[in-house]
Amino acid sequence: MSILLLRLAGPLQSWGSSARFARRTTETAPTKSGVIGMLAAALGRDRADDLSDLAALSFAVRIDQPGTRLRDFQTARHADTGKPMPVSERFYLADAVFLAAVAGDEELIRTLHTAVQAPVYLPYLGRRSCPPQGPLDLGTREGDDAVAALRHEPWHAADWHQRRHSKQALVPLQLLAETTGDAPLGTTVRDQPVTFAPDHRRYALRNVVSTFLDVQNPHFRPENPDAKKQSSRALTVPRHSPEAHLALLSPQSPLDGH
Repeated sequence: MSILLLRLAGPLQSWGSSARFARRTTETAPTKSGVIGMLAAALGRDRADDLSDLAALSFAVRIDQPGTRLRDFQTARHADTGKPMPVSERFYLADAVFLAAVAGDEELIRTLHTAVQAPVYLPYLGRRSCPPQGPLDLGTREGDDAVAALRHEPWHAADWHQRRHSKQALVPLQLLAETTGDAPLGTTVRDQPVTFAPDHRRYALRNVVSTFLDVQNPHFRPENPDAKKQSSRALTVPRHSPEAHLALLSPQSPLDGH
């Protein structure tokens, strides 16, 4: 058994587990169906090809940088009639970074690792308009526990995001993992890919458990109490006395008597 680690980062991402007509939402983290679809594309598989080997992989994802949710409005016209289509809402995650892990048979993981490094079809983060920033590949790890692999990985958020938390030695990160039969029941989502065939896409239910883990912050800078006191004294604002700038009127002042 082996584990493949992926860093999913980019200006925009969108991981929808459901779509309702003109409203296309995104989850807060990559979906299993989205990541499996990306791996199938890297292998060069057709949408109607069998997915059973990829769907059987165990999956977990860690939110290293949650990003910001954005909403976009899009318009389109019918290709044949030219009639305008309804305005649709599309939701995205901006400046987000995730760490995804898939675990399974060692030979399959090795094949996927090679495909990610030289994909047949270019990868994208949920939608074709969302290319990844930087390489996806973080290598493989030994073992069969995707969650354990993510627990031992360093923080992969952007430097500017890590510096925002420079007062924290340990930063809590959310981890989402699918449960097994003997694990506690989590949230049920329709995100287990069955087929990507355009005429009959199908997804089964799977359970996801959310936990938190602490990772080391490489930009941690402990506060110096003495420096803080000096800084506080340096920033002390003197008491403002507006009357100190007023001159007393002399007895011969022309304003006397008014």
